[in-house]
Order: sequence, then structure tokens, then C-alpha cells
Amino acid sequence: MTHHTVGTTVRVLGAGLRALLVLTLVCGLLYPLAVTGVAQALFPGKADGSEIRDASGQIVGSSLIGQRYDLPPEQGGGAPAPDLRWFQPRPSNGLGTNSVNTGYALLLSGATNRSGDNEELIRWVRDARAAVVRDNSTASYRVDPGDIPADAVTSSGSGLDPHISPAYAKLQIHRVAERNALGVAEVEHLVADHTDGRVLGFLGEPRVNVLELNTALRDLTRNG
Repeated sequence: MTHHTVGTTVRVLGAGLRALLVLTLVCGLLYPLAVTGVAQALFPGKADGSEIRDASGQIVGSSLIGQRYDLPPEQGGGAPAPDLRWFQPRPSNGLGTNSVNTGYALLLSGATNRSGDNEELIRWVRDARAAVVRDNSTASYRVDPGDIPADAVTSSGSGLDPHISPAYAKLQIHRVAERNALGVAEVEHLVADHTDGRVLGFLGEPRVNVLELNTALRDLTRNG
């Protein structure tokens, strides 16, 4: 009886060990290699993180993750001021509610979780609208507060949206042109070239990827 029990136990353990080795080989090695190979063959850009490179070939970020364009922070702390040479993304207030990340510095995501009548949210929107008018008005162009789109003063649900609306990009054209000593028509053409339409012609809204646009702007100013 004891011999029979020991033999059964050995067979069960042997079967379990063989199953472990086979599943480890299939699920831990062969399957990941197959998925990676198919992804690299069919979608190499997406498989590598949707990287964006500048004209020199340097990786500057991912087209899927928003990032800010700020001046170096001043000594003594405080929020860094936006670098007005560049097109600015949406606000990212939501990131500050659940982390120390308030400027796309880390891959953390979060919404504001505030209702439309929340006093703090209302103050954020008012301050953002005033900043948009102040920062984007130039000697020859005055921003009309009524023309400011919603994405210029509110953060996205994730806080990491890499896109802005064509209306917000257009609103920034005069300021970007002035700060970079470029013609307004030249910057308008740049925005038009980097405006994506609706997916399949009817899904979503037209959008502008800020990182792609600013990368093209940097390449243009370098070559200018």
C-alpha cells in the first residue's frame, strides 16, 4: 500500500513538473517571442512605443503621451512658467490630485474628479483663460476670450492627452511666430500639416499632436 502511494505521488509530481516546464516554455518564451515578432513585423512603430524622432534621429518622446514645455524653474520653488516659444498642451491639473506629478514628468494619470460647479475648478478655468489671453496676445494680434476652446483651459480625463484642438493650435500661431522670428503664414502652414482629421472620416474630432508639431517647429527653426 505504501509503495503504491509513493509511486502515485512520484508520477503526479513528475506530471506536474513536465506540465510546468512545457507551460513555461510555451507561455513564458515561445508565446511572448511570437507576439513580439508579429508586432515588430506588422506594427514596428507602435510596438516600440510610438516614438517620435527629430530631424537628427534623436528620440524626443512618444506620440501617445503629452508633455509640457516650460522654462527652468526659478530658485525658491514655485510652478515653472511656460516656454512661450513652443505650442502649449492642455492643462494637467488632474495629475496633482493623486501624485506629486503636475507637469507630465512621470507616467502618472488622473482626472481632477471635480464637478462643474466646484469652486477650485472654476478658479482653475478662469486663471487658465486669463493666462491664454495674456500669453498669446501679441502687438498685432489680440486673443478674444470668446474664441478660447475648452481644451485650452481644462485638462483631459487622463491628464496626459498629447493632442489639442486645431482651434487651440490656431490661437497660439501668432505668439509662436513672434517668439521664433517666423512668418505667421509659415507657422499656419506648419499647423495645417500636423492637423489630423477624424478617424475613418467620421470618428472623433480633428486634432493636433503637440509633440509632433513642436518637433517640426524645432527642426524648422534649426534650419532657418
